[in-house]
Amino acid sequence: MTPEPTVLLEAVRRVYHSGEADEVRALDGVSLTIDPGEYLSVEGPSGSGKTTLLNLVGLLDVPTEGRILWQGQPVERMGERDRTRLRRTGIGFIFQRFYLLPTLTALENVALPLLARGVAARERDTRARALLGQVGLAGREQSFPHQLSGGEEQRVAIARALANGPRLLLADEPTGELDSTRAAQVLDLLEAAHRETGAAVVVVTHNPIVAARARRHLVMRDGRVVSDTAGG
Repeated sequence: MTPEPTVLLEAVRRVYHSGEADEVRALDGVSLTIDPGEYLSVEGPSGSGKTTLLNLVGLLDVPTEGRILWQGQPVERMGERDRTRLRRTGIGFIFQRFYLLPTLTALENVALPLLARGVAARERDTRARALLGQVGLAGREQSFPHQLSGGEEQRVAIARALANGPRLLLADEPTGELDSTRAAQVLDLLEAAHRETGAAVVVVTHNPIVAARARRHLVMRDGRVVSDTAGG
């Protein structure tokens, strides 16, 4: 039996209003299927709809028109509580600016999603330590973000994104503030997580080198997907 797509978008539009009359079509009729275990990149100029697409796929926003199915469940029928639960348990977010909490150690930052789920303290600690070890940060568990390099902060962010064993990893310009060596290390970690967990991975990027690591490539312009090709 063919598994359900992780995410399915059907003719999705997202319209924002600026002032009384101005209408901005951030997404304009996008249909897209993301299957389990896929690794795809999303490219396009600023304002093309990449971040809006990521926010909708990640259940941070809802469409103006069209349907989104998350493993067969219609998102429009979910309340905010259900969407929040699904974000916490099914989706891992990796952002360009890391968004680590500065008053928490690396270990505490990684354990935070587990705390939100009510996981017991000992299990949180064990899993967070294991994840930091996987991303090469064993021994840095008690370091605060300001004591880490940019590459190390991004590794903590990746470990945090993996904490709940997500079915979908969403990365928004994950190497945008890193040099080429650290960027390659982060991409290696993403690919390792993809192989080991089987999670679908969606990477939004302006960087063709980052995009080339994916197995499927989307290009967006003016709120539409203008190219969807396999490769890599």
